[in-house]
Parts: sequence; structure tokens; C-alpha cells
Amino acid sequence: MTAGAASFDLTGKTALVTGAGSGLGLAIARGLGDAGARVVLNGRNAAKLDAAASTLRRDGLAVETAAFDVSDPESVRTGVAAVQASVGAIDILVNNAGMQHRGSVTDFSDADWRRLMATNLDAPFYMARAVIPQMQARRAGKIINIASIMARIARPTVVPYEVSKGGIAMLTRGLAVELAPHDIQVNAIAPGYFKSELTAALAADVAFNTWLERRTPAGRWGEPHELAGAAVFLASPASRFVTGQILYVDGGVTAAM
Repeated sequence: MTAGAASFDLTGKTALVTGAGSGLGLAIARGLGDAGARVVLNGRNAAKLDAAASTLRRDGLAVETAAFDVSDPESVRTGVAAVQASVGAIDILVNNAGMQHRGSVTDFSDADWRRLMATNLDAPFYMARAVIPQMQARRAGKIINIASIMARIARPTVVPYEVSKGGIAMLTRGLAVELAPHDIQVNAIAPGYFKSELTAALAADVAFNTWLERRTPAGRWGEPHELAGAAVFLASPASRFVTGQILYVDGGVTAAM
């Protein structure tokens, strides 16, 4: 292995990825596993996690599962403690779990707002809070939040989602500044339009696809595996002096007018 490649080697590291039963989370988990990490898949559906883990194990990756609700603070406390007790310290946390709910502001109920914020913004805070003490004790750790281009640009019918992702951007920066003295790096990946469960309805919309291909300089949707490289970089020693950054992986959307 060359010195350059070694900078991206995650052998001996444990990565906990939330919302990893499918889609972007599973693709990120696979990328981290391919780089040598033991990956712990988190989600609420144990059967779904087991199925995802089986696909990764067939490819020779070291995989564990941890089913708990990241939007519930007590579940996070007990779930993270159980992972630490069973597999050891969490070196890398990827806060990927998220949801979308489209609708005009006037039609958005209090319950819809609270549910979206609990998943998209509360959960990353709870998860970070749970893993930080052990990272501080070891003076090492990586936290990767999944933001969105919607932290920077806006579209109608997704205002609460945009607010939650804007919050993730500032959570990332705030944690980065607070934790830098402990040699813990906190960064975010901001995906553009990727094919996933969250975007299935949009992908099925011919008019939206036409708009998207015209709006995105790359002229297409992103594929889930195309997030893996960014995650490996931010999880690896190669990014030790990178913290508080939002890495846009969007085919050029935010670079173009």
C-alpha cells in the first residue's frame, strides 16, 4: 500500500452509520467497509438491517447491526452504549438517517414539523452527544453529518426540510469548533439529487426529471455509490486537518446559476 493510499485506510476502525438499511446510508456503509472499517448498521427495522448486513457480508465486509430509534434520546443512550460494549469504541459516526415530507407551509401540521425535525436534526445531536465522551477520552474521532444542497438553495414545498438541513450545517460547524482541541473532526456531506427512497416520487416524475437534467451541470441524478468516496475521505486520516466543512456532492448544482 502506498503512503497516499494508507491515508485513506480505515482498517481497525469502527464506523456506526445511521439509516443504513438501504439507499445512501447503505452505500456509505459499503464504502467505509471497503476501506477496511468494521461497520455497524443502524435503523429501526431489525429485519431490514439484517438483510442489508447479509449483502455486505457476502462481499467479505465486517458488519454488525444495531436497531434503535435515533430520534429518541433514551434509545440513543442505550443503543450507543450497547454498541460500545459489544464492538468497542466508535471511531466514526455517520449521521445519515433522515426523512422528507413535502407540503406547503400552511398545510404543514405541528406533528409533521416535529417528526421531521426529530429525525433530521434532533437525532444527529443526540448521536453526537452520545459518542463524543469516548472520542474525547481517546483524543480521536470523526463525525460526518449528512446535510443537503437544501442547506444552501431553496425550493417550494420543502421549507421544513430546508430548515432542518440548514440546522445540520450549523451543528456541523459548531461541533467542529468545540471538538477541534480534542483532535475530533466534524464535517458534513451535502448531496445533490441522488436516487434513493426519499426521492423515488421525484424520480418517477417526467417533468421533474427534465428540469433536473437541465438544472444539473452533470446532466443526471447521482448514484448512491458516488457518495462513498467523500465519506471515506472525511472518515480517514487524510482529512485530519479538515473540520467544520460542508462538502457538496451535487454534480455542480450549487456551482451553477
